[in-house]
Amino acid sequence: MSWFWLTGLSILTTHVHTGERRITVLNNFRPISNLPFLGKELERVVASQLQGFLDDINYLNQSQSGFRPRHSTESALVTLVDDLRRELDRGSVTLLVLLDISAAFDTIDHGILLGRLSGMGLGGTVLSWLRSFLEGRSQMVKLGDACSDPWPLSCGVPQGSTLSPMLFNIYMKPLGEVIWSFGVGCHLYADDAQLYYSFPPNSKEASRVLDECLPAVSIWMRRNKLKINPDKTEVLLVDRKPDRGIGWQPVLDGVTLPLKPQVRSLGVLLDSSLTLEAQASAVSGRAFAQLRLVRQLRPYLAKADLAGVVHALVTSRLGSEVPTGPTSGSQDVNWGPLQREVNPYVQGAPLAAIYFPSPI
Repeated sequence: MSWFWLTGLSILTTHVHTGERRITVLNNFRPISNLPFLGKELERVVASQLQGFLDDINYLNQSQSGFRPRHSTESALVTLVDDLRRELDRGSVTLLVLLDISAAFDTIDHGILLGRLSGMGLGGTVLSWLRSFLEGRSQMVKLGDACSDPWPLSCGVPQGSTLSPMLFNIYMKPLGEVIWSFGVGCHLYADDAQLYYSFPPNSKEASRVLDECLPAVSIWMRRNKLKINPDKTEVLLVDRKPDRGIGWQPVLDGVTLPLKPQVRSLGVLLDSSLTLEAQASAVSGRAFAQLRLVRQLRPYLAKADLAGVVHALVTSRLGSEVPTGPTSGSQDVNWGPLQREVNPYVQGAPLAAIYFPSPI
């Protein structure tokens, strides 16, 4: 039955760039596997059983989020922002390093992954099945009526597969242990790796710790056939007085990493003071754009239906796009202008929950 998933079409997708469509740049395309239906159903069964096994042996680290129960994007963001704000309250500053891993899902080494699966206690038929899932794959690309010849794949896990993210989490687990060994915090969400180190202002120890930790991370990546892109790796100094700086800059693979005024972590813009103002502004801008479209529906929909559309397109997204919690900083966000724009659509409508993340 293994032939069901070993060959499939690769659908090429591209990012949409503001103001231009750079479809002529090949690096902008991402292959997504169009896998057979029967193969996907079988993967769901295996993924469910594998997740149960991982939970039973408590294999994954608590700092690993994504594609596992009770470890969503929102919980990862709340945990990260909470850690950073607690250090601010202690008077410490924190360097947050967001590592950019190039084509992580496509470069996983099958032998290393199978070794990890064996090391966590899988063997016999189970390990043989997973080996057949990984090895012997090929892909081809179809464009219109033309189709390329099959191309053998010697590494990676298929993107679009139910099982692949779980296998990727298993593959990445040792990275967290490497980072923690230097006393540096980290959070892994699929192929988004974030490490952060807190220290007193003007500390000389911080530069030594990170100058040892970052090369160790780079060595681990090379040994595990993964590649960090220093040019796309971002660094944020979390400090109530960011203008004072720290007197040095971290270096990764010989590339000096400049400090940025704001970075994007799991889709959320963070600034040095963790105000979430930039993120709230971006979310509000998208919400106002949606409301302008909804306004065209007012003559055609009943009040309750219109309120449902507003909830689906606008208010339901606020909590997921702006971290919430007592220390997240969301309580400082001013949603007043957006709420005043929303009110005419929902007042008097029998809708139970028109949700704003924090009181106005």
